[in-house]
Amino acid sequence: MVSLKVHEIAFLFGLMGNIVSFGVFLSPVPTFYGIYKKKTSKGFQSIPYICALASATLLLYYGIMKTHAYLIISINTFGCFIEISYLFLYVFYAPREAKIFTLKLIVICNIGGLGLLIILVNLLVPKQHRVSTVGWVCAAYSLAVFASPLSVMRKVIRTKSVEYMPFLLSLSLTLNAVMWFFYGLLIKDKFIAMPNILGFMFGISQMILYMMYRNSNKTDLPNLTPTENQLTSKTEVPIVAIELPDARSDNVGGSVRTTTIPNSNTA
Repeated sequence: MVSLKVHEIAFLFGLMGNIVSFGVFLSPVPTFYGIYKKKTSKGFQSIPYICALASATLLLYYGIMKTHAYLIISINTFGCFIEISYLFLYVFYAPREAKIFTLKLIVICNIGGLGLLIILVNLLVPKQHRVSTVGWVCAAYSLAVFASPLSVMRKVIRTKSVEYMPFLLSLSLTLNAVMWFFYGLLIKDKFIAMPNILGFMFGISQMILYMMYRNSNKTDLPNLTPTENQLTSKTEVPIVAIELPDARSDNVGGSVRTTTIPNSNTA
């Protein structure tokens, strides 16, 4: 019988977390293929991808500061690359106002925010406390993002409909949270393990709601005209294992889906 050491089991969980997170990061590809085909990003929101990029850059910074965090670095390097690609494509095809708005947010949140954090940590925090300080920032950001499904769950309960909450996405995010929780637990990294407890709880809750309402066609929403119906389909945008399928603010070339921000290794 083959016995595995703790660090080997931790590596396996981290590797599986990388694989699942890889799939979550790639989930918006159909959305951006549609943008490319239509040559416009009108009707889509850039905020989820800006938040996902902020999550990936924070965790990448944490992984670089922490020793032997190769699995955290690998998935978040890919996350940064893919989110930058999404945003580049979005800005390229966006209307002028949306383009300016998105570029402002990127400068403020992704460049200015991360730059300010790096400066403050290096100037104000003693060297021996820098990793834990950045870790707390990452954990707080992850917890905030993991709480985002609350709005979607409320909508499912109110409308008795699961069209806003794809089951496969909820399942993948739950698996992602499980993998990264055990990875963080086994390597004794509370900043990785802690947020994923909440991610797992919300993932299980979403799947329970899906099973409850999957065969229900009831809704308590009033009858709407086609234009009003598009307006109500706006996604609620709420960071280490994160949810990001379609960021649609209205029904553009397909069915409406919810958008929750993907969290690389804590999504």
